[in-house]
Amino acid sequence: MSTVETPREVRAQAKYVRMSPRKARLVAEHIRGRSVPEARAVLAFTSREAAGVLQKVLQSAVSNAEANHGIAEDQLYVKATYVDGGPVMKRWRARARGRVARIRKRTCHITVQLAERPQAAPAVESAQAEAVEAAPAPKREPARKKTAAASKKKTASKRPAKKKETTA
Repeated sequence: MSTVETPREVRAQAKYVRMSPRKARLVAEHIRGRSVPEARAVLAFTSREAAGVLQKVLQSAVSNAEANHGIAEDQLYVKATYVDGGPVMKRWRARARGRVARIRKRTCHITVQLAERPQAAPAVESAQAEAVEAAPAPKREPARKKTAAASKKKTASKRPAKKKETTA
């Protein structure tokens, strides 16, 4: 019996990016779980500033995979992307009557983690397929359709009967 090879993982990180982490997370959610070519297409057509930074980090991770592990770009997918908050630069601005308004210039650390798509041996896949076919299907009762009579019975029990008017 052959074993499934554990997928190799590669990551790239951009630190101290002058952007709010909240804004960068919006774009990072779009590429999580996608293949690398698909993630590049999504980032190319995203009109947010964070898309450009994420594109650079993705390219760096792909280059790391090709240079260090010899993994082709087509075999990779985005396993995880996360954006952590970095240090906050605090500035101030003069306001009326000698007061001060604080300005927070936020930074973030963007991490993209790529993994190789797991490829199982053909013998294992066929054995798993046979096991699935041989296993009995779970028994489940089919959903019952409501008939007109059944729905009338339910409504009749909830509402009081209407009084019939008699003419004398």
